[in-house]
Amino acid sequence: MASSLVQKKDDIPKNFKTSYFGLPALNISSAFPQATPASVFPPSASDYYQFDDLLTLEERAVRIKVREVMEKEVAPIMTEHWEKAEFPFHVIPKIATMGVAGGNIKGYGCPGLSITGNAIATAEVARVDASCSTFILVHSSLAMLTIALCGSEAQKQEYLPYLAQFHKVACWGLTEPDNGSDASSLMTTATKVEGGWLLDGQKRWIGNSTFADLLVIFARNTKTNQINGFLVKKDVPGLTVTKIENKIGLRIVQNGDIVFKKVFIPDEDRLPGVNSFQDTSKVLAVSRVMVAWQPIGITMGVYDMCHRYLKERKQFGAPLAAFQINQEKLVRMLGNIQAMLLVGWRLCKLYESGKMTPGQASLGKAWITLRARETVSLGRELLGGNGILSDFLIAKAFCDLEPIYTYEGTYDINCLVTGREITGIASFKPAALNQRSRL
Repeated sequence: MASSLVQKKDDIPKNFKTSYFGLPALNISSAFPQATPASVFPPSASDYYQFDDLLTLEERAVRIKVREVMEKEVAPIMTEHWEKAEFPFHVIPKIATMGVAGGNIKGYGCPGLSITGNAIATAEVARVDASCSTFILVHSSLAMLTIALCGSEAQKQEYLPYLAQFHKVACWGLTEPDNGSDASSLMTTATKVEGGWLLDGQKRWIGNSTFADLLVIFARNTKTNQINGFLVKKDVPGLTVTKIENKIGLRIVQNGDIVFKKVFIPDEDRLPGVNSFQDTSKVLAVSRVMVAWQPIGITMGVYDMCHRYLKERKQFGAPLAAFQINQEKLVRMLGNIQAMLLVGWRLCKLYESGKMTPGQASLGKAWITLRARETVSLGRELLGGNGILSDFLIAKAFCDLEPIYTYEGTYDINCLVTGREITGIASFKPAALNQRSRL
């Protein structure tokens, strides 16, 4: 009887998978095809107000190159790796061919893009896969930019060319288990010893940290009580990194918990340009603009997917695109994207002219992620049951947007930054605590 259950692999139909019990399990999406999956990425359809006209020829070229690589190399494999929460290391050389690592850094093998060009690249990567976008942002707009802005000439010469080619991967460690929004109160310490420093403490939520070759770490100088920056090489004694499991969003990103136990850092690996928490603001000003462009890209991809899906999928004898309610939702999504694009573009221009304030950057990030949440939710509704399948992008984008809504300043914290700027009143601590601190 048992032998009758044995079946050769070649005899199993292609639209079946092996179940937990070793028997064929139906692959619904291939057995009942209803629309083209996101592995074949949809054509771009979201630039309704011809935003491309605002871009330079160089910025348009960046968009075309990044879109080509992402659609060809990443789209076919992203769902599988997202489901497994594994990073696709084999595509890093392909990502390197986009030539965007280092963003707006000039020299040292970096592309020297405009802020707008860097933002466009960020959006185009996120349009296909938000996790890949975060991987690049951490490596480039945080770690590499910190070295470029705060490192010594020797450090720039040593690290930036390799990082620009993705021969090495970097991460950026500011957040701690007990200090997220209140990052300026970080407790990781740096104690001066002969020839260098000893780092002790913990970091949490550090993207790329499980495999990074270089860790850019911030710690409190035990003598001055100010924040300093350090370059930490992987596998140094006393350094432990543990992957954070069970995330519902950005599952491809490898976030880690880091523990430092008397990790020795030589003097030449201290970043001379980081002498207070304010010095991190030079980096965060750029990265916050880039993060604001991630949800722009995500919603562009969601809209493109919905636009194709509604024309392919039929109900009641007609394409879903023929129904009035669906058209209204699609138009609302499109309107949000046009507004988000223009806010993001204006933010870039303010930065390029030296006029951007912290409040403007925070408002841009907060408002864009809020509108993106609404837009992706509408996409989830439009796809019905298929809206919960990662095969069609929307479910994955729906989940990926949640950590972006939170990191680089939560929606609420960014609103408070802008609120402080427009009122002159800081409201980060409850009134009772503020009163107590004055006593």
